[in-house]
Amino acid sequence: MTHVDRRTALRWGAMLGAGALVTVTAACSSDPNSVADQARSGDRKGYVAGDGSIEALPVASRGEPITLEGTTLEGEPWSTSGRTGTVLVLNVWGSWCPPCIEETPALQKAWETVQAKGKKVEFIGLDKLEGPETGLAFLKANKVTFPSLAYDGGVPLLALQGKASATPTTLVLDAQHRIAARVSGPVTTSTLLGLIDDVLTGKA
Repeated sequence: MTHVDRRTALRWGAMLGAGALVTVTAACSSDPNSVADQARSGDRKGYVAGDGSIEALPVASRGEPITLEGTTLEGEPWSTSGRTGTVLVLNVWGSWCPPCIEETPALQKAWETVQAKGKKVEFIGLDKLEGPETGLAFLKANKVTFPSLAYDGGVPLLALQGKASATPTTLVLDAQHRIAARVSGPVTTSTLLGLIDDVLTGKA
């Protein structure tokens, strides 16, 4: 290969690398309808995802209850049926998504906190765009102890009323399983615990 050929190959390699980066960074898209009143800023290192905006809905503005069912990554059936009266935290994630990886320890810490305090709250993840074996391996490696539903072609996501277009997204459902709060982007432990407490006490 001549010197010119090598330079041409290097240029094409750089272009292909940049194209791959665009594909990865575009994988988590932002939600244009999110409320940014309480948006948190942070260096995402060029990664395009939800901006961390927080939306809390008063009782009168909540929509219809969410009915969600599916199979966990361990192969067990799971449903919102029979869980009325329990506040549910739904987290849409994927092991391929850097902001999801970033927020995993915060979610686990929030889960352990509500468990330790005996609050009537359950967490359920919704794995996205990957097989159950991949998702389960990620949960085990990161010592996540709350369950997640398998992607199943996106069927479980259809139940979220279009409110989880960013990845990650966390929804807090009230005791009637209506969407009471949403975080579009990675969530912190303190933010999530605050939203949960507001829903439990009726402040949100």
